[in-house]
Amino acid sequence: MEFSIKNTQPEKQRAACIVIGVYESRQLSASGQQLDSLSQAYLSKILAMGDMDGRTGSTLMLHHVPDIHNDRVLLVGLGKAEEFDRKAFLSAIHAALASVNDTGAPSAALYLLQEKVSNGDMAWKIEQTVFAALDEKYCVGKLKTKKDKDSASKALKKLTLIVDAADSRIAETAQTQALAIAAGVELAKDLGNLPGNICTPTYLAEQALNLGKEFPLKCEILERKDMEKLGMGSLLAVAQGSRQPPKLIVLKHSGGKKTDAPVVLVGKGITFDSGGISLKPGAEMDEMKYDMCGAASVLGVMRAAAELKLPLNLVGVIPSCENLPDGLAVKPGDIVTSMSGQTIEVLNTDAEGRLILCDALTYVERFDPALVIDISTLTGACVIALGHHASGLFTSDDALAAELEQAGQAAQDRAWRLPLWDDYQKQLDSNFADMANIGGRAGGSITAACFLSRFTKKYKWAHLDIAGTAWKSGKEKGGTGRPVPLLMHFLLARVAAK
Repeated sequence: MEFSIKNTQPEKQRAACIVIGVYESRQLSASGQQLDSLSQAYLSKILAMGDMDGRTGSTLMLHHVPDIHNDRVLLVGLGKAEEFDRKAFLSAIHAALASVNDTGAPSAALYLLQEKVSNGDMAWKIEQTVFAALDEKYCVGKLKTKKDKDSASKALKKLTLIVDAADSRIAETAQTQALAIAAGVELAKDLGNLPGNICTPTYLAEQALNLGKEFPLKCEILERKDMEKLGMGSLLAVAQGSRQPPKLIVLKHSGGKKTDAPVVLVGKGITFDSGGISLKPGAEMDEMKYDMCGAASVLGVMRAAAELKLPLNLVGVIPSCENLPDGLAVKPGDIVTSMSGQTIEVLNTDAEGRLILCDALTYVERFDPALVIDISTLTGACVIALGHHASGLFTSDDALAAELEQAGQAAQDRAWRLPLWDDYQKQLDSNFADMANIGGRAGGSITAACFLSRFTKKYKWAHLDIAGTAWKSGKEKGGTGRPVPLLMHFLLARVAAK
C-alpha cells in the first residue's frame, strides 16, 4: 500500500473515497462542514434524517454527493467530542479502513487525523493509522493455492493522510518510522504463521542470513558442534529429541560507536513445542508453531532498526530448536549442565523455553551489554494472569521497567510489570541439582522469570513473557507481531534521549 502525507483542503482533494468524522448529536467535523457547505448542506440533511448519529465506530457510505469531486464520502462516527481519546480514535480508524476496503475504492483520503485526540499526539495518530491500514490488508493464508482474487482486487492501494500544514514534518517522520516498524511486524507475523514443517530452526537461520544480505546486518549461525564446545548442555538437552539440528542465531546492527555497549535482544525460538516427554494435550497443539514468536519478534526488530539506521548498537540472539518426544528426548528427572556451569533438574520437559534461554543468556555476556531483554512465549500462567491484552514484564531494575512500560503505552503494545521477588526463588529448590526447571503451579510465570534471573547476574536485564499476546486463537487465528512495536519504541526513545 502507498501512503502519503498531505494538507489538502477537502474540496480540492481527489480520491475514490474521502473520509470525514461525525461527532455524536450528528455534528460534522471541521472538514465535514467544509464538504457540507460545498454540497449545499447535503451531508447535514442526510444526518438530520437519522441515518447516522455519530456513535463511535459507526459508518455511513455516501455515493455521488452533489458538487463533490469524489465517488464516495464515508462518514465515520467519533463519539462525543469531549471523550475523543485514543480508544475512540482507534475504533474510528479501524471502522473507516474496514468500510473503505469493502467498497473496492483504490484510493482514500483520511481526514480523521486532524481531529484532536485527548491523549494522543500527531505522531501517535499517524503510526496507529499506518499499523491499522496494513493490518487490515494482511493475509494469513499465504500458503493457500486458491487466492481470493475478489478481495485482492478490492484492496485499498493508496491512502492519503491529511494533516494540518504545521504537522507535516512530524507526520512525515512518524510515517517513515511506522512503515519500518510495520515491516518488522509483518515479518514476525509471517514467520509465526508458518507451520513447523516449514519454519524449522534451519529456516529461521536462513531468514536471518537473508536479512544480513538485504540490510547491513552481520549474521553468524552457531551449529550443534559450536554449542557443544561452549558447553550449552541445557539448550542441547531440549534439541536432542528432534531430528532438526539446533541453531544459535546472532545478528548485529552496528549503528553506534564501537565503544558503545550494545542492547541485546534474546528471542526464544522453539519452532514447534509438543511438550516433549511431558506431552501437551492434543487440542490446539497446532498453535505451538507460535512458540518461536520471541525469535520472530527479534528478527522483526532487527529489520526495522536496520531500515531506520538507528544510531545504536543492537545484537539479536536466537536459540532455536524443536521440542519433541523422540527416544533420545530429555526425560523428567534428568539433570543437565548449563553453559553457566549450574545444574538443572528437568522436572517437566514442557518447561523447555527457559532451558534454551538460560544458555543464550549466558552466551550474551561476551558482548558486555548495556542491557539484555529476552522475549519469549514462556508460560501459560502469564495468559491466566494477564489474558491477551498485556505482555508480562519482569525486571529488578525500576528504571528499565519504566522505560519498557512507557514504550508499550506509546506503541499501543502494552506490558504489565509483575514481581520478581526473592521470595519466589525457593520454589525452584531441588534435592538433586542446583535448581529445578519448574516451581509448581503457584506463580508459574514469576518462577519462570526467577529461573532466568539466575543467569543474568552480570548485566541489566528484563524479561517479556508474550505467551498471551504473540498470537490470536479462534476465528482470527494468526500472529500479532507483538512486541515489535514496544521494542522499537523502546529503542527509539533511547536514541532520542541521546
